[in-house]
Amino acid sequence: MKKIIAVLVLAVGTVLSLSAQDKMMQKDKMMKSASKTISLEQTSGEFTQKQMTVSEGTYVFEISNNAVGHNVGFVLVKKGEDISNPENHIKTAYVTEQVADGKKQMSNPTTLVKGEYVYFCPLNPTATDNTLTVE
Repeated sequence: MKKIIAVLVLAVGTVLSLSAQDKMMQKDKMMKSASKTISLEQTSGEFTQKQMTVSEGTYVFEISNNAVGHNVGFVLVKKGEDISNPENHIKTAYVTEQVADGKKQMSNPTTLVKGEYVYFCPLNPTATDNTLTVE
């Protein structure tokens, strides 16, 4: 009898765990589908788009590596913050992995509020005066 109860408890626990994981995956899909994409291209030493303006909302950053010759990344910081301090980086905007030469990578959904932001690549390295204005 104890074994039957143990098996039932294990089975119910497994079903509840799978249900919670499924809900988390659905939420992640909804968040990504509700996001707009900002595509940025890096070439050797620079982003090809130096300034842009968008409206408030949730965005996914798509970063392209166009013949840089090595992996690149992406960092977004609220303008006026110390960009050298990782605590000021908007971590959801980081690409999910370094972008290999000739490839693209996406960030996680990132909610942007009104203000100015700067973006750069510490691996390329690019200028740190690229601006994103959110209206």
